[in-house]
Amino acid sequence: MDYKINTLQLVCVAQFTAKAGKREELVAALAALIPDTRRESGCIRYELNVSLDDDNKVAFVEKFVDREAFDKHCAKDAIQDYFHNVMPELVESHHVEVFNQVIA
Repeated sequence: MDYKINTLQLVCVAQFTAKAGKREELVAALAALIPDTRRESGCIRYELNVSLDDDNKVAFVEKFVDREAFDKHCAKDAIQDYFHNVMPELVESHHVEVFNQVIA
């Protein structure tokens, strides 16, 4: 099978496990980030998902035109506020990983 790796665009999967009793607050805090992020010029995809296997887990699947656009997104005040002020109150654990898409 032929494939190539898109080394320009960046895909991010950001997973968060809510603290006990904090899932709804976490989902609301993350959902509040969606409208502005989707308006960013480098944003291709920005969707929030809830786990079917664990009620406390949520994940963003994000795609940006390149690393620079992703880095600009991460530097935005709303994102920095979430990670530094909101997340410590609502999140038990998190994992953020970036990828390049394989195109088959």
